Amino acid sequence: MEGHPYIRFFVIAMLVTIIVTLGSAFVSLFRSKGSGTGTVKALTVRVGLSITLFIVLMVLAGLGIIKPH
Repeated sequence: MEGHPYIRFFVIAMLVTIIVTLGSAFVSLFRSKGSGTGTVKALTVRVGLSITLFIVLMVLAGLGIIKPH
C-alpha cells in the first residue's frame, strides 16, 4: 500500500466510520432504553460497512494492488 495513499485514506476513513456508527448505536441504546429501532439500524449499517471493507480489501489483494503481509 506504499504507492497508493488514497487506498490507505479509504481504509482509515472506513474504519473511522465503522467506529462512529458503533458509537451511534451505543448512544441510541441508552437514549431509547431498548425500545427503539435506532440501535438495530446503526448496527446493521456497521455490519454492512465492515463486510464492504472486507470485500474491497480482498478484491484489491486479489488484483495485486495491495499486498498483504
